[in-house]
Amino acid sequence: MKRINTQNKSKEELTANLFELQAKLAQLRFEQADKKLKDSSQFKKTKKDIARVLTRLRAESIEVLRRAGS
Repeated sequence: MKRINTQNKSKEELTANLFELQAKLAQLRFEQADKKLKDSSQFKKTKKDIARVLTRLRAESIEVLRRAGS
């Protein structure tokens, strides 16, 4: 997921996407424990996607606080 993909999504869509990514990360951990994981770079990619979504959610909440404080 690129930054462009997160900019046009609502808070609900981002939250749903976050839960999907966290579930994917958990699944990758299970696959690694069972020695079934073929591409270990998926960990890094998934963690970065989670960070992107969290950053976007945080930026939106800061913007709401700024507007409320002004």
